[in-house]
Amino acid sequence: MELGYLGLFIASFLAATVIPFSSEVIFSAMVFSGLDAWTCVWVATLGNWLGGMSCYYLGRLGKMHWIEKYLGVKKEKIEKFADRIHKHGDWFAFFSFLPGIGDIIAVASGFFRCRWWLVAISMLLGKFCRYVVWMYLNGLFM
Repeated sequence: MELGYLGLFIASFLAATVIPFSSEVIFSAMVFSGLDAWTCVWVATLGNWLGGMSCYYLGRLGKMHWIEKYLGVKKEKIEKFADRIHKHGDWFAFFSFLPGIGDIIAVASGFFRCRWWLVAISMLLGKFCRYVVWMYLNGLFM
């Protein structure tokens, strides 16, 4: 609680990386401690979005032969999936807020070289919606 908005930003950033962490608990605690709910939405959204975009760029470092070698997936199957993800993958990043698979979506968007600006917009919208819904479901709005 001592770090206030900065603590919420850090928690939200870490929650969007491959580190298993729930920023919603910190978000709720911050609002219950007296911080402005809408400011918390924006701070958490920004931190979570930047964490998700770091996963996107981590995915861009990936190599096709790593997947073939370490995961045993054939190049043809990866290319077939790549064709599908290039059609709608940019906007699929909206769902990167989902627990469990959100990190995979962000990394896959980077690996398959989805357009960064569309990924950034759709991811930002998804992360914002996540915290707004959380705020209203838990009666945290003021």
